[in-house]
Amino acid sequence: MASLAKAPKNRAVRDAVHRHEHLSKQGLLERAFSFAFRGLVYAQIWEDPEVDLEALAITPDCHVVTIASGGCNVLSYLTANPAAITAVDLNTAHIALGKLKLAAARHLPDHAAFHRFFGEANRPDNIDAYRNYVAPHLDETSRRYWEGRGLIGKRRISGFSKGFYKRGLLGGFIGAAHLVAKLYGIDPRIILQAKTIEEQRQIFETKLAPVFDKKFVRWLTDQPASLFGLGIPPAQYVALAGDDPEGISAVLKQRLEKLACDFALADNYFAWQAFGRGYGEGPAASLPPYLKPANYQAVVDRVDRVEVRHANMCDYLESMPDASLDRYILLDAQDWMTDEVLTRLWTGITRTARPGARVLFRTAAAPTLLPGRVPDAILDRWEYRAEESLDYTRRDRSAIYGGVHLYVFKG
Repeated sequence: MASLAKAPKNRAVRDAVHRHEHLSKQGLLERAFSFAFRGLVYAQIWEDPEVDLEALAITPDCHVVTIASGGCNVLSYLTANPAAITAVDLNTAHIALGKLKLAAARHLPDHAAFHRFFGEANRPDNIDAYRNYVAPHLDETSRRYWEGRGLIGKRRISGFSKGFYKRGLLGGFIGAAHLVAKLYGIDPRIILQAKTIEEQRQIFETKLAPVFDKKFVRWLTDQPASLFGLGIPPAQYVALAGDDPEGISAVLKQRLEKLACDFALADNYFAWQAFGRGYGEGPAASLPPYLKPANYQAVVDRVDRVEVRHANMCDYLESMPDASLDRYILLDAQDWMTDEVLTRLWTGITRTARPGARVLFRTAAAPTLLPGRVPDAILDRWEYRAEESLDYTRRDRSAIYGGVHLYVFKG
């Protein structure tokens, strides 16, 4: 999921999200959304890195540029051995999280400590590890963020001792969803007891699916502000609701069904995050690529190839030379953009793209949103891989997007 900004760059948030007069209903929603994005949004990114790695086909000479978000995928891309990764973001909390992960990869003593910090993220000894190994190597801005206090008065770094994946706007949304389900006598964790995909589907259909038919739940999901925690701004909410004639509740039910039923739990850490609020423990744990023991040394050896920048993607592209970049990951940020901003973005992408460059992005609704909005003179230089995109959409384990889209530069 893409992210926005916190002061002093909150003007970039307004530019990205605000499309209506501030006293209109839509304008008020847009301003409430940008206010909600002033802190940590995603403790974990919700784009499937295994689908990304297949679609991107990264080679050792590739310079990858991506929106940072929670930083998980940035480190996971290192497993493909790119020459360089530049991660940009406007959200200062996400920048601080990305830099924390880089410092931890460089300076924690071993995989056990690294896994304990980010795989479990709920152990008091993580705070000692931060003080002894990580904090001395953080830049001042990131260290000030982690050692500063959040809204409840506790230091932000303390989240890694008590369940970091319950933090952030998305963590709060998942917690609220669990609470609503429990009001109807359903604990979402029940699905984690399933041993087969067939059992997963049975539990979903008998326990979880009926919750979406409750009058209160249907009313709640009809309120655009209720989905801010999923990172869905008002404009994206409209696109998402249009994916099913029965409205947003039906769309959310379909997406949760895919998350719950289409992939074995052992292979889907997104399901563990949604239903169990973590990655699980011991042999049953399901992990993103950067946390798997087999990938640890590669991540550590290549971590210096990553640069994290507090910057706007368009501004970054405009600072780069012609034909200098190879892979672009835009998450779902384009769903929020006006035609003018989309054209600026794709002008920068096209100018900086080397032959064979690839662009990967996601959309809340199913179709690609570029035709008719970006000039043909630009899009004609790109090949849309329609069949591959449908396949990637089907196999994206995070399950929350309507479409995963791949474009390849023709030159």
